[in-house]
Amino acid sequence: MLKIKRLYTFMLSRFLPRFLMTFCICLFIVIMQFLWRYIDELVGKGLSIDLIAELFFHAALSLLPLALPLSILLAALMTFGDLGEHIELTALKSSGISLTTIMKPIAILMVFVAIGAFFFMNNALPKSQVKMWTLLFSMRQTSPTLDIPEGAVYSQIPGYNIYVKRKDKERDMLYGMLIYDVSNGTMFPRIVAADSGRLSMTEDKRHLVLTLFKGAWYEEMKGGGGVSGISGELYRRETFHDKEIMIPYDANFTRMDDETMKSQYVGKNITELQQTIDSVRLKVDSAATLIIQNLRHQPICGVPAVRTVYKDGTNVKEPVKEVKLDKPVNVNELIKALPNADQQHVINQALMRTNTAMQDLQFQGYSVNDDNYVIRRHQIELMKKFTLSLACLIFFFIGAPLGAIIRKGGLGMPIVISVILFIVYYIIDNMGYKLARDGRWPVWQGMWLSSAVLLPLGIFLTKKAVNDSAVFNPDAWLNVLRRFTGLHQTRKLAAKEVIINEVVPDEAMARIDALKASCQQFLDKYPGRQRYIDYWQHGYDKAAIKSLAEQVDSVVDYLSNSRDQMVLNKAMDYPFIRQLLTYSPTGNKTLGTVLAALFPIGLPAWLIGLRHQKNLKRDIQLTIKTCDQLVAIFNGEYNREMEYSDK
Repeated sequence: MLKIKRLYTFMLSRFLPRFLMTFCICLFIVIMQFLWRYIDELVGKGLSIDLIAELFFHAALSLLPLALPLSILLAALMTFGDLGEHIELTALKSSGISLTTIMKPIAILMVFVAIGAFFFMNNALPKSQVKMWTLLFSMRQTSPTLDIPEGAVYSQIPGYNIYVKRKDKERDMLYGMLIYDVSNGTMFPRIVAADSGRLSMTEDKRHLVLTLFKGAWYEEMKGGGGVSGISGELYRRETFHDKEIMIPYDANFTRMDDETMKSQYVGKNITELQQTIDSVRLKVDSAATLIIQNLRHQPICGVPAVRTVYKDGTNVKEPVKEVKLDKPVNVNELIKALPNADQQHVINQALMRTNTAMQDLQFQGYSVNDDNYVIRRHQIELMKKFTLSLACLIFFFIGAPLGAIIRKGGLGMPIVISVILFIVYYIIDNMGYKLARDGRWPVWQGMWLSSAVLLPLGIFLTKKAVNDSAVFNPDAWLNVLRRFTGLHQTRKLAAKEVIINEVVPDEAMARIDALKASCQQFLDKYPGRQRYIDYWQHGYDKAAIKSLAEQVDSVVDYLSNSRDQMVLNKAMDYPFIRQLLTYSPTGNKTLGTVLAALFPIGLPAWLIGLRHQKNLKRDIQLTIKTCDQLVAIFNGEYNREMEYSDK
């Protein structure tokens, strides 16, 4: 009997409820986006509830590939962030369980989700997309329900514009009606004005019946030329007491045939997509071969490239043998030898034939481009069958380690991070899709671009989380920033309540004197400003600067155990000896010479480096001054005037 470890059931019980919740939330959001996008095509058409529900059901299935990766990312972030926030993740690690073991059950679940996503994309999604687009196009073609407003022109009836001044809903009457009829074309409109009227519909809902009372009919008719000698335009004016007008208007919902959408790329599985790609590609290759053959058969300077020969009872085309000339023919001289009229005729004929050939090639190229576009769309749909499965795995291996690092659960921080990451993924994926669709990139590059960008991020975060690296430690990032910008840092020391290693004045002064000697030795080694070529070839000795920084930190760490508040305050005056890259840009003399040769680029870098070197010397001089003041404190010779002394 298969027995599941308690850790696995614990992790699954923490992850699954969050995954189901976030999946429903994300799916609801994308469905609302779909609703707002197509709401104008659904409202006001008298569609039944079951049709709307069916459309939204298939839309939900079609939008599932958009909601699934986001829900996995959010659920993983919430789960591991909550474990880290409540110290449960620390407790599991302290008991000897690695993060990879903790992630293992959910990772296995994500593998099954990815496999299920592949089969869904291949089998279920094409059918849902066929149903969704068929319903949507059918609803677009459905005429809206009649609701003629007061005091406004109603133009939803094709070919008619109706104005109603006032409506009586109790008696179902319309007053002050004006109808502008352009069903026969705008050149011959008909205008009907009526005191009142009533609008109804036939039983089959295919025609409107407009009953009008006390009105007039104005119509512009075609010219009467040729009719009993009457010429000019004809007009018709008619007054009536009551009149009925029947207007074609189909208010029924007619569902389109699914076969129309099944032939599109959205309604095909992998096998059908590959078959279409192969057949269209064969068609493109045949068309390209035909174009090449036609080009080869085109006459050259009026000389046929092929000739028809009768062989074995059939006409066969064979290429004309090349005629070898004793010397090249100068076409310009031949044209100039002709009369002016003939020259113009020859040039015009050449231009006409060239334009005709170019138009033929462009027309054939349009057909080939359309076929290539069909191939790309089918290839894109084929790639989508696989990209969703990989996206699910990538987002899990981004969300789980990121949650373990930030250690924040709930819906606050995880939602912010998830939305930012998903927006980046969506932008990159949409950009790759458009580049692949337009043929600017190969299809596989465009469709796998988002996965190629986010996969290294998932590997990086997983590695950092497994090794407990401080990825989001602000001090670490500030130190990196200081290495590039030279930002200063202030020391902070506080008196300790319990001191194990007491400060011995003689040992403290010995350490301080050694530090002062090292600082003075460094200043003596670099007395002046470095020249341009010396800066790029040598710079400052990084090992000496690092040793000096470690020596300062060691002295400060030793003095932090002092019970004398004056010593602590003065120890805080020691500056941080920073390890900036600009002290010595290269460690290689040859590379430094090459960079120095790039004078326009190297000059501003040299000026920045000189400034940072000057600040380093200032910090070292401050270190020497602090050493002297601390020695005076230990000897009881310190006074306030030493603060303002240059030595």
